[in-house]
Order: sequence, then C-alpha cells, then structure tokens
Amino acid sequence: YPQVLLNVRVKSKAIWENDDEIKKAINHADQVLGDSSRILVRASGTEPLIRVMAEGPDQQALEEQARYIAGIVEKQLG
Repeated sequence: YPQVLLNVRVKSKAIWENDDEIKKAINHADQVLGDSSRILVRASGTEPLIRVMAEGPDQQALEEQARYIAGIVEKQLG
C-alpha cells in the first residue's frame, strides 16, 4: 500500500497524546480511511517533531487525511 509521512515541527512534543483536538482528528481520519488503512501518530525520539504516517490503498485520501491531522497538530502545538 502507498504510505504518506509528514513531520510537524512543534514547540513541545510532550503533551500531544493528551490533546483532545488531536485525538478527534486522528479518530475522524481513521473513520474516513476505513479498515483497509492505518494511521500512526507519534513523537520523534530525537527532534521536536510529531510524525504523522498514513498507509492504505487510496493515495489521495491518505494525503488529505495526513495533512488534516498535521494541520490540527500544528494548530494545537506549533
């Protein structure tokens, strides 16, 4: 399957997992993409980045949803 990886530079990567807006964005994208796709959002171990990865059969949908999540991450933590 195609894969999309976006890196979002943030001020602090420590609190991203507890942010309700980011959780909602991930859940929304997960529903839009369906069962044949997956989304992984994680903090970089070495840089002030949140990494957004989406994998599935529809490249365009992956890019749209990964950009959507990245935009919410940047809004909340950037």
